Amino acid sequence: MTRGHVLIIVQNLPVPLDRRVWLECQALTAAGYQVSVICPKGPGDARYQELAGVHLYKYAPPPQANGVLGYLLEFVYCWLRTARLTLKVWRRRRFDVIQACNPPDTYWALARLWRSRGVRFVFDHHDLNPEVYRSRFGEPTGLAGRAQLAGLYWLERKTFHTADRVISTNQSYQRIAWERGDVPREHTTVVRSGPDTSVMKPGEARPELRNGREHLVAWLGIMGPQDGVDGVLEIAHKIVREHGREDVQFALMGFGDCLEDLKKQCSELGLDDHVTFTGRVGPPEIADYLSTAAIGLSADPLSPLNDVSTMNKTMEYMAYALPVVSYRLTETVVSAGECAVYLDPGDMDGFAKEVVALLDDPERRQRLGEAGRERAERVLDWRPQAAAYVGVYNELFDVEPEPVAPPSRPAVVLDHRTTGLRGERTLRRVTPTAD
Repeated sequence: MTRGHVLIIVQNLPVPLDRRVWLECQALTAAGYQVSVICPKGPGDARYQELAGVHLYKYAPPPQANGVLGYLLEFVYCWLRTARLTLKVWRRRRFDVIQACNPPDTYWALARLWRSRGVRFVFDHHDLNPEVYRSRFGEPTGLAGRAQLAGLYWLERKTFHTADRVISTNQSYQRIAWERGDVPREHTTVVRSGPDTSVMKPGEARPELRNGREHLVAWLGIMGPQDGVDGVLEIAHKIVREHGREDVQFALMGFGDCLEDLKKQCSELGLDDHVTFTGRVGPPEIADYLSTAAIGLSADPLSPLNDVSTMNKTMEYMAYALPVVSYRLTETVVSAGECAVYLDPGDMDGFAKEVVALLDDPERRQRLGEAGRERAERVLDWRPQAAAYVGVYNELFDVEPEPVAPPSRPAVVLDHRTTGLRGERTLRRVTPTAD
């Protein structure tokens, strides 16, 4: 029995590429809700598609933004395209709730337009836009910069004040909803972007991904100015050139504003043969790389944004039984606990030394990897997060909660090589050797 119709709005990634949003869609459909999504198109995407019971409505993405005017035009373009598609969704079947996933913090205005039709608004708080600004540009000193930052705080407050419920990705974000957004505590719920460990688990290694070398070291994420991927290349340079480790290949999985600049930096550092830039990759490719890698890197620099944000990459490394080397950031420590090797933020020399030491200690890698996988299953797994997420909607619709957390279903089925953590083959994958 269908309980209600939820319309989810996403601007920064297409779905199902946005893993968190896709898991949310699966959880809602499994619990009996109808789900529609409005998002930009990815390469080769159709304008409309029904996938695993989720109705996907997509628009052509805007050109890449440059400067304040460029971002403003991007936000207006996406807002107008989204607003038009909400009418199309409504004509197919009226929706009861709009869930907006930021960035940006602009869809509260659309939610207010639909409020007269009885539509409620749920804010899925993915990013701290004021902190993004401060992390990219520093604390503003000029009038224009202060005005831009004040505008971001104003948009954030409007979003919080419009929302009937706020879903926070961690307790740091929840605290900001309470303190900066004046959201009643009972109207906020923490739903972490935990890995679906029934799908994300070690598979067979792909030796060819090591480019003929003994070890593969992996990084996964969006390549933006605040993500510190340039620092990952500096660490790779120290490992290869200063420590003389010709036996290490690096895989940088992802895309973003900085990708071309990073490729140029890689060439200038003389690392082209040691670094693989995969570009945009899906679940099967991510599974192959993380099942082959020896270590996962979480080298996000300390910033107002990164310190209080949950890094999905860290939890995904752990799901694939990869030991993690990371800078000591508040929410990263909450995620990884004792299952990672931590360095003081900015200590690239120490970071490189720890990676080298861990590569040379297969038993320690195995211990950390197994502990991380256990923590991913026991503490971070998506199933209890799905129960909390669906609980928000059960409360809004005044329905009885499900006795068991709704299962998730992958958008892309991983191939037959994916197996469980236990067993001799997986132990070899946790400590890969040259083939």
